[in-house]
Amino acid sequence: MEMCSRKTKGNNRKKVIMMCVALALLAIHYSAFAQDGIQGINEANTKVRSYFSAGTNLMYAVGALLGLIGAVKVYQKWNAGDQDTGKVAAAWFGSCIFLVVVATVIQSFFGV
Repeated sequence: MEMCSRKTKGNNRKKVIMMCVALALLAIHYSAFAQDGIQGINEANTKVRSYFSAGTNLMYAVGALLGLIGAVKVYQKWNAGDQDTGKVAAAWFGSCIFLVVVATVIQSFFGV
């Protein structure tokens, strides 16, 4: 019985050693194909910068759309004689100004 357990332990050790050697060779093989990543970072940087002008224009368009919707809402409240027309007008106008200011500040801050 003892002889069988010694053979089994020896076989397990050989299997473990062979697996470790195989994993080490595999790691060495794949590390030879690894790149430094700078090229990927530069590519991501140029892509994000190219999207920024489109994003800024989108923010201006959303601001204009909110301005039109706000103008209609304020007009409806004004015609209905609501007392809080000034608050609603300030809120809609403030949101439009906020979008324009945020787009402009981010553009000038990051130099894009």
